[in-house]
Amino acid sequence: MAITLRARRSLTASAVGVAASLTVSLAVLVPATPAAADADAVPTYEVKIDLTTAALDASHNPIAAVKAAFGITGSAKARSYEYFDTSAQDLDAEGWDVRLRHKSGSDFEESYKKRFPVTGGDIDAALDEANAEGFDSSDTNDDAEVDWGYAKQTLSFSNEKSHSGSGYSGTSMPSASTGRSWLVNEIPGKLDDWLGKNWGSDTLGASGAHGPVTSQVWSGAWESSDDASIEVLPVKNAAGTGTDYVVELSFKTDTYADAAQLHTDAIATADAHGWLYHGDILKTQLILDRY
Repeated sequence: MAITLRARRSLTASAVGVAASLTVSLAVLVPATPAAADADAVPTYEVKIDLTTAALDASHNPIAAVKAAFGITGSAKARSYEYFDTSAQDLDAEGWDVRLRHKSGSDFEESYKKRFPVTGGDIDAALDEANAEGFDSSDTNDDAEVDWGYAKQTLSFSNEKSHSGSGYSGTSMPSASTGRSWLVNEIPGKLDDWLGKNWGSDTLGASGAHGPVTSQVWSGAWESSDDASIEVLPVKNAAGTGTDYVVELSFKTDTYADAAQLHTDAIATADAHGWLYHGDILKTQLILDRY
């Protein structure tokens, strides 16, 4: 009887061991339910339409008719800025822009922007691509925006920081080495580790300043946008022997519907008066290429 009881206990223990083994095996074979991905970011919009120099007077200020047509009422305010990149434009090649800007009487603005192209007007596809790179609705450090030009749309995520303007008057800029050190010290993690550990800070540390350039900006409100502006930016011409003037009309808004209407109406108004530039002038690329 004792032998039978021991045998039963042995069989019971064996059965428990087999069951436990099967449970562990099944746990290994059956994948865990993946965590739900965060939703895509919700962007704001900025419509950017370029005008020809027919919109400017002899002093390269917007003519009164242009201001009246687009609700521009403010006086001019100066801002200086420059971009930092290597001579081979390694940051730009990866869709990154790093900018230092100084508005008159303000602290310096440090901007780290990642761009995603919008193809065929498919903003959702660009947002999905950005999501896969970690730019999603949970990201509280980067502001999503769609820049909507004459024919081109670009999704961007900007991480904005500041540096004290104490000791700098007007829109004056620091030396290139000083500005670069500020930007390296404040670099966001996404950029720093973009292509590997410390890739961003190493690349930025080897960069030079493209610029500075100084523009004049007039502000106002038009249609659904209470943030309308005209920026006049003088840049070196391609030959380096003179100056080209970039005239950018822009409107900021929160919704796609408002942006679409502003885009349509701004183009129609500018075209009707003979002010419209039929294309997209990329200011960042101009500055990177010419300075």
